[in-house]
Amino acid sequence: MRDRNTNGSEDAGRVAGAPLDLNLLRTFLTVYRTGSFTAAARLLGLSQPTVTTQIRALERQLGRELFERRARGVTPAAYADELAARIVEPLDSLASVAGPAGNGEDTPAEPVHLAGPAELLSRCVLPGLAPLVDKGVLLRITPGLTDPLLDDLRAGRHDLVIATFRPRGRTLTALPLNDEEFVLVAAPDRARGLGAPGHLAAALHGVPLVAYAEDLPIVRRYWRHVFGRRLVRKPAVTMPDLNAVKAAVVGGSGFTVLPRYLCAGELASGALVLLHDPDDPPINTAFLVQRPGTSGNPHVALVRDHLLHAARDW
Repeated sequence: MRDRNTNGSEDAGRVAGAPLDLNLLRTFLTVYRTGSFTAAARLLGLSQPTVTTQIRALERQLGRELFERRARGVTPAAYADELAARIVEPLDSLASVAGPAGNGEDTPAEPVHLAGPAELLSRCVLPGLAPLVDKGVLLRITPGLTDPLLDDLRAGRHDLVIATFRPRGRTLTALPLNDEEFVLVAAPDRARGLGAPGHLAAALHGVPLVAYAEDLPIVRRYWRHVFGRRLVRKPAVTMPDLNAVKAAVVGGSGFTVLPRYLCAGELASGALVLLHDPDDPPINTAFLVQRPGTSGNPHVALVRDHLLHAARDW
């Protein structure tokens, strides 16, 4: 190993002046973005041992360790952050000219793999995709929960994920997409006789609760934020699909907490009513997440920019 100087000038000179193999740098950047040798191999169309060999070759040339091997994936060393920052723009610019396989403009773009919560995809995203389809964008949509979708994004199975929280770590980048407001609702017949808002929390103990999950993540958050107390009760009905929860409540099964965008039509028609309208309702921010840098598929940026613009009207 070479002696490490404090400003990295020797290594910077090697990257700038020495004939480092572009393939090694591409492999490094893919591992850096995915956080996994296995995921990088899948994206590059290489075997995992080949990726490992290329990273070790680059580490020998640079005299630096680039990744710390973990039980699951790898973590970039400090110098890897510096190297990625220097090469990401020129390598991505080259990829945008050559295309993912270097076949030129006649090669059709690959599909864009977009994932996110089923309800947000169906209610807000899918109805507005026609402009992208008209431009020739191929879309592959996957619904799911945020944690496994982010794992799949790191592994290269998705290009963009709409997440219900900002992911931690340096392997993914996230942009705020939209804020969803949560509302406490029931069918009109259930709402009658509940009394004043100041006594609402107590009055609802006698009304069946319909929830997304047994541990009541959405409803418990509403209770803490609005009523300032812990909710301790079991749901009468659970269904891991907010559209199904809404349908049950519209049918009179009880009360629930939903994103306002999901039940705006029912509130307007009177099929559901607000049980409470606090000045400071609970808000959750959704994020649009992707791996750092520019994708080799130019349509990924097109979809990302479309979603960021369209989210203003959700």
